[in-house]
Amino acid sequence: MRQKVRKCLLIVSFLLFPITIYYFSPALIMQAAAEHIINGSFIVFAAMLVLSMFFGRAWCGYLCPAGGLQECAGMVKDKPAKQGWRDKIKFVIWIVWIGAVIATFVMGKGGVTIDPFFMTEHGISITEIYGYIIYYGIILLLFTPAIIHGKRATCHYLCWMAPFMIIGGTIGRWLHLPQLHVEADKASCIGCGRCSKACPMGLDVKTMVEEGRNHKCSECIQCGACIDECPKKVLKYKVLWTKQEQK
Repeated sequence: MRQKVRKCLLIVSFLLFPITIYYFSPALIMQAAAEHIINGSFIVFAAMLVLSMFFGRAWCGYLCPAGGLQECAGMVKDKPAKQGWRDKIKFVIWIVWIGAVIATFVMGKGGVTIDPFFMTEHGISITEIYGYIIYYGIILLLFTPAIIHGKRATCHYLCWMAPFMIIGGTIGRWLHLPQLHVEADKASCIGCGRCSKACPMGLDVKTMVEEGRNHKCSECIQCGACIDECPKKVLKYKVLWTKQEQK
C-alpha cells in the first residue's frame, strides 16, 4: 500500500509540473539574483537543504515531479544505472551553477526583495504556448538519461536539486540531528536480493545491508521500497538520535 501511495504522489506531482516547474528552475533563480530578488526556487531549494537535515532525500522518493517522470521511464528500461564516479557529475554541475548564481547576485543591483511568484502568472509557471517548448525540452532532458542508462539516471548524474539534500543530510549527521533512514538487521538477512531489485534508484541494497552502511548512502531516497519488498522484514525506517547510534 505504501508504494502505491508513493507512486500516486509522484505521478500527481509530475502532472502538476507545468504549474510548479518555475519553483525548481535553476535558470530563474539566476534571473532573480540579477535583480536581487529571492524567488520561489530560492525558497524551495533552501527548504530542501533544511528539511534534508532531518529527512534525507525523502523529497526525491515521494514528491519530486522529475522523480515521477523517471519512475515512469523505469517501466521502459528497468535496470540499474551505472554509478560510482558518475554520481559525482551532478556536483560539478551544481558547483558551477551555484558559482554563477553568486556571481550574478554580486553583480546585480537594487535592494533585496522577496517575490515567491517571480515570473509566474498568479503562481502558475507555464501560461503561454511558447513556454511549453521550454517545458518539453526539460522533460526530454529529464527523461532521456533514464531511458538510456537505467533507473533514475537523471537523479544520479544530472539533478541540480539532489546536492542540496545530500549536503543537508551530511550537515544533519555532523550536528547529530535526528535523521530518518533505513535500518537493517543484517543478522536476519537471507541474501535473496529482492531489496536491490525493488530499489527505484538501482542501489545494491543487499550489499549495503551486509556491510551495515544503509544509513550512509547518499543516493538513497528513503522511499521504503526495499522495506516493503523484504520477505523477512530485515529493513525498517528508523530515526537516528545520537552520535553513538550512527557508528
